[in-house]
Amino acid sequence: MCRMSYLNTENIARSKGGVEYHPLKPFLPKEAKILFLGSFPPQRKRWCIDFFYPNWINDHWRIQGQVFFGDKNHFVLEKEKRFKLDEIVKHCKEKGIAFFDTSTAVRRLKDNASDKFLEVVEPTDIAALISQLPHLRAIVTTGEKATQTICATLGIPEVPKVNTLIALPQRGSGEGALLWRLPSSSRAYPLSFEKKVESYRKMFDAVLR
Repeated sequence: MCRMSYLNTENIARSKGGVEYHPLKPFLPKEAKILFLGSFPPQRKRWCIDFFYPNWINDHWRIQGQVFFGDKNHFVLEKEKRFKLDEIVKHCKEKGIAFFDTSTAVRRLKDNASDKFLEVVEPTDIAALISQLPHLRAIVTTGEKATQTICATLGIPEVPKVNTLIALPQRGSGEGALLWRLPSSSRAYPLSFEKKVESYRKMFDAVLR
């Protein structure tokens, strides 16, 4: 049994009055070149692991399994209906892939996981996350809410469309990172699994080359 946990128990305890504080700690490997920023985790009843993209029917970890190992079930424990957390963490540290979300506190306007019913109460201090990742080359968003929030937070006037990328403001004299918007890994997003894999593979190949 995997004992890894990235829960922020302090935030879980103070989530009340309709406001939810982010239940996970940022996952920021120091050598990370890619930072995935979603909107906010789904309700805990939808989790199968204590980590990012925890929903069993979200295909993020299947997409990464297909991209890196040629097997969409590489990180899947089918009989247990959960993902292999220890292997996911090891893989992300080795490849340099970080995770957090664009909101640290939200209200759910309806009892579901839909981004369009999330009200952002506190946006994430994205600049603070970036400052902890000196090798960062790309921030990746996979949903409209996350993309809109990061653009508002960083003062980016135009929200990039799916499968497009823009340059972020430079940090000091170093090379600026890219904001790369990919298709959502949610099965509700109307694009085939194979097309999603193609989009993610293109990004990973470009950034991790």
